[in-house]
Amino acid sequence: MKLLDKIPLGPLILAAIFMSLAPFKPQPHLWEKLNMLFAGTLSRPVDIFDLFWHSFLIILVVIKLVRRSKTASDTSEG
Repeated sequence: MKLLDKIPLGPLILAAIFMSLAPFKPQPHLWEKLNMLFAGTLSRPVDIFDLFWHSFLIILVVIKLVRRSKTASDTSEG
C-alpha cells in the first residue's frame, strides 16, 4: 500500500477518467461492459478482462481516497 500512497491523486484521477471513457466512440468500453454485466451477457474472458482493465484505475482512486480519509480521521482523533 505504500506504493499507492506515493502516487499523486491528481494524475491518478485524470488517468482513471481517461481509461473509463476510452475509447470515446462509439461508446466507452466501461459503459458497454457494465451494461453487459447487468444484462447477464458478460461471459467471454476478453470482456471480463476489458471490464477489469477499464475500471482498475477507478478502483485505485477509491482505495486511495478511503485510505486518505482513514488516515486523516486517525490523526485528528489523537
